Amino acid sequence: MKKIYALLTALLLTIAATAQTLNVQVGSVTYQFPASQCGEMTYTDGTTLTIMNKAFTLSDISAMTIDETEVADGTIGVVYDGTSAKVTVAGNVAQYVTPTVSGAHVSIAQSSDLAEEITYTLSGSSSDGEFYTSGSYKATIELNGLTLTNATPVYSGAAIHVQNGKRIKVKIVTGTTNTLNDASTGSQKGCLYIKGHAEFAQKGTLNVTGNVKHGIKAGEYISLKNATINVLGAVGDGISCNEYFLMESGTISISGTGDDGIQCDLDGDTSTGETTDHEDEDSGNIYISSGTISVTCTATAAKGIKCDGDMNITGGTITVKTTGNGEWDSDDLETKAACGLSCDGNMTISGGTLNLTATGSGGKGMKCDGVMTISDGTITVVTSGGLYYNNGTTENTNYTGDTDNVSSDYYSSPKGIKAGVKTQSGNSYTYAGGLVISGGTISVTTSGNNGEGIESKNYLNITGGHITVNSYDDAINSAQDMTIEGGYVYAHATNNDGIDANGNCYIKGGVVYAIGASSPEVAIDVNSEEQKKLYITGGTIIAVGGLESGASISGGTCKSASSWTASSWHALYNGSDLALAFKTPASSSSGGNQGGPGGGGPGGNQGGSSQQLVVYTTATPSLKSGVTVSGGTEYFGGMANIGGTVSGGSTVTLSTYSGGNSGPGGH
Repeated sequence: MKKIYALLTALLLTIAATAQTLNVQVGSVTYQFPASQCGEMTYTDGTTLTIMNKAFTLSDISAMTIDETEVADGTIGVVYDGTSAKVTVAGNVAQYVTPTVSGAHVSIAQSSDLAEEITYTLSGSSSDGEFYTSGSYKATIELNGLTLTNATPVYSGAAIHVQNGKRIKVKIVTGTTNTLNDASTGSQKGCLYIKGHAEFAQKGTLNVTGNVKHGIKAGEYISLKNATINVLGAVGDGISCNEYFLMESGTISISGTGDDGIQCDLDGDTSTGETTDHEDEDSGNIYISSGTISVTCTATAAKGIKCDGDMNITGGTITVKTTGNGEWDSDDLETKAACGLSCDGNMTISGGTLNLTATGSGGKGMKCDGVMTISDGTITVVTSGGLYYNNGTTENTNYTGDTDNVSSDYYSSPKGIKAGVKTQSGNSYTYAGGLVISGGTISVTTSGNNGEGIESKNYLNITGGHITVNSYDDAINSAQDMTIEGGYVYAHATNNDGIDANGNCYIKGGVVYAIGASSPEVAIDVNSEEQKKLYITGGTIIAVGGLESGASISGGTCKSASSWTASSWHALYNGSDLALAFKTPASSSSGGNQGGPGGGGPGGNQGGSSQQLVVYTTATPSLKSGVTVSGGTEYFGGMANIGGTVSGGSTVTLSTYSGGNSGPGGH
């Protein structure tokens, strides 16, 4: 005992004399006390040494050394090395933490008395290790070239588990690559799990694989700046959070998930202490203002990016591909389908570049149950899957039958863009949400059976933007009134109506180029069976296939032609002014397209002779065919040209438009 006392006395005198650092090693943990902070160190009963209020039992101390190591306050370092890990603890927080190390499995418990933030720096590599921390104060997790796989869980099945219910900064050190894999068994909710708020930052790379559930899971919000996150696989979602998801910059790549790519729920899991009563009003919302997101989902009915609340996109580049078919939901007793962007609330897009592809049966590009508002940005949607049918017993991933007398619960139609909800109760309907487009460049292509391009289950208003739709079923459809006041709208349906409003349709301005299938389908249709009407009071309109009969036309002049040639340039004049040049997709004598099932009428090969090419301008329209076009700006995938010069061609004989090719009612 005298030797121990003498050794301690010598060490303490050395520290005081040279202002260095005292390192106290207890197993795999080293506590680092700067001389300038040590103050009075007490030695009690020959068994206990207390330094900066941290009490050590002498028999637990493996070594005590002095060196010139600089110690940053509020830091804890964990270095993984194969089957072991070493932990260093700054002296000023030593009294507030209890580290436990078992091989390369590290647990650090924070005292409730802790009142300052600790930065945990994790580095090194282990094929059987983990990091677990608990406490009630905010913290920073710094990943500095960490490769960590949790093969045999000791504290949690996660690779990193932060049980603090506060704000947790996850700094992915610039220039480093970090890789996490959780255990293949366990109850962990993510490979990287954070009970509280998770804020990812810096310009490093994090690779994550979730072998039990999600890749990354936070009990509250997740935000991202600058960092690169790659979810290489997950049994559940790639990234899952409660409260809200915010991306301000950086890169996210997600693939190999068994469920959604990014999901934000309203409520947390009370079984793990997550809150269900968020003080923040942003519960369930997603915000994307910049950065790059790439998501590939192969699971049935999976969503690329999904939230229970609202979705707000103001910038960034978002690419989502879903390949899974629909499925039968035995809880809700209805079919569900895959979708690129999906939210239960409102969706607002005011910037960014969106590329959305759905190849599975019933797949959709983007949808919301509330109001969808598009004011800017570039949106490209392509769906190629067929109609999904499932009544709980029988499944058909390419259903081609008539759906008029089939419950809507039993099928999911492929759609490019869908907004709002239509609910039936007995013989009455209620409508919610809607769609408003005031800007942006939108391109939608659907090729599968029943595939509609843009659909609102309530009202649909277009006041601006460049909209191009090529669809199998209706190109643009609304369950209630539709109003077009501006913008450039191209709506081409191969098996139904170009534009179809089940309420009234008001065209007051803009450029509208609508193409319908053969009679009884038309270019622009309304639900005349419910005494709805087409009102045209302005704009420039080309309608290949005619208009709904009984249309009210004023404020300009409507003319029609009964013959035209395919892929030929036509020039439409508004009086003496060139309004635009356009190409016709097929000749009037080429025959019609087969009407789509469930589209409101039998369609059929009625032949092009029953169709009309209708033009409307605010002045007297005139038309030339076979013209040569140079210069100007192309629209609608090269189907129209505005500006530039037109030469040659021959004048088309136009008749005063006196009716339409009316189908059997709204579709």
